[in-house]
Amino acid sequence: MSKTIDDVKSFWENNPLFTGESQFEPGSKAFFEHHKEVYYDDVFAGNFEDELYIPKDLENKRVLDLGCGVGFWTIEIAQKRKVGEMHSADLTQNALDVTRKRLDTYEVDSILAQQNAEAMTYESNFFDHINCQGVIHHTPNTEKTVEEIARVLKPGATASISVYYKNFFVRNWSSISWIGKLLHKLGAGLKGRGRESIFNEGNTDEITRLYDGADNPIGKSYSKQEFIDMVAPYFEVEKLHLFFFPARALPIPLPRFLHRLLHRKLGFMIHLSLKKK
Repeated sequence: MSKTIDDVKSFWENNPLFTGESQFEPGSKAFFEHHKEVYYDDVFAGNFEDELYIPKDLENKRVLDLGCGVGFWTIEIAQKRKVGEMHSADLTQNALDVTRKRLDTYEVDSILAQQNAEAMTYESNFFDHINCQGVIHHTPNTEKTVEEIARVLKPGATASISVYYKNFFVRNWSSISWIGKLLHKLGAGLKGRGRESIFNEGNTDEITRLYDGADNPIGKSYSKQEFIDMVAPYFEVEKLHLFFFPARALPIPLPRFLHRLLHRKLGFMIHLSLKKK
């Protein structure tokens, strides 16, 4: 049976991002510091080049962090750029509650709103920039979400969007899943949300879905061309890059140089810097 937006909302309401991975209380400063440390160290392979994701000139601009989760990107954007008006939106109230605590902890202002990215309540041509990292591959109608992002952006405005990428490992998992099973026996896996046995899975589509939890209803991945084709009716692609090789899931630490090489060449996420047509 096809999964619905209510299924997605229910899962993330009960399984907020990073829960189960940290030993610290969600919403505490220690939790936020640990989350940032893991993001910098693993998602960005120890080198967060913020200019790849955040436009330099956001002064006097209205910016939306869509699918804000536990507030990482809201804080990073607001602290690294002089933003005119910051907004943060998520499908779940739980995420907004945690984001509020993060805003208070770091003394950052943002206007919070509970939103379904497939049918946002914002006016058309409202935002100057939208940040949406690792969100739209979790919604039933990803194409509709792209259309909505374009609708609420002003003409000529920008967007920064990333989705799961069909990299070498995802494309060829059916042939190389034996490597995953060996890694599983050696202790590879991810903490929290029932992901400990992710490497033991042989189905490619399940690997993508399982990354966010055993009960995660939807997780999709895209080739470069599929992603470009999806945004093409509304946006011009200004930059494309790969990122994120989840070294923390492996049983032994990767040398930093190797982690960064895999991050750039075999990343599990594809990012597009876009300009609305």
